[in-house]
Amino acid sequence: MKPASLSVEIAGHPLVLSSLRAAFDPALRCLFVADAHFGKDAVFRARGVPVPIGSTADNLMRLDILIAEFEPSTLVFLGDLLHAREAHAEEILDALHVWRARHPSLRILLVEGNHDRHAGALPGTLNVELVLEPWRVGPWALCHHPQTVDGAYALAGHLHPVYRIATRNDSVRVPCFRFGAQCGVLPAFGSFTGGARDDGRVSGERVFVVAHDKVIEVPR
Repeated sequence: MKPASLSVEIAGHPLVLSSLRAAFDPALRCLFVADAHFGKDAVFRARGVPVPIGSTADNLMRLDILIAEFEPSTLVFLGDLLHAREAHAEEILDALHVWRARHPSLRILLVEGNHDRHAGALPGTLNVELVLEPWRVGPWALCHHPQTVDGAYALAGHLHPVYRIATRNDSVRVPCFRFGAQCGVLPAFGSFTGGARDDGRVSGERVFVVAHDKVIEVPR
């Protein structure tokens, strides 16, 4: 089933928000993904916490779906591609290499995040270019940490934003995209990640929730 997406305009530029928790610039043919945290489940198991196996396969499957749908020329990870040093486990790197071999012509950039520094360098055989924030491309300043960048609109991750949807008797937190006046934050892409901020919205901020496999703007 094809994932739902929503075409929006952010700071005067087109952007497509996918229900798979990624964003695509159709003009630049650039796919943006934040906070994949590959290997987080392996890290937990290595540290003695019994958690299910399978988040790496799910992450890679969703990347394949996004690449098939949007046909990007460039994929940019907005930080925290790997979770920690234990993510260099053989099964994680083998899966990444198999996935990379399916997309040999795709340019991949990693904007270094805090977890990437702790995890250590990726193998050169994955052919991922490491860049530092803010990395300028087109109208965007690509970052891991949300920030203001002169002359550009920042796209970032790090916060794992969620939004609380409440009824009189119940509530649920769902992943969301948040776009302020000068910076937008993408939801965490990784299957095995939690959510952080759910405290409503800042004045003027646009919020798009991912719910029931759709992307829906929350009315102001």
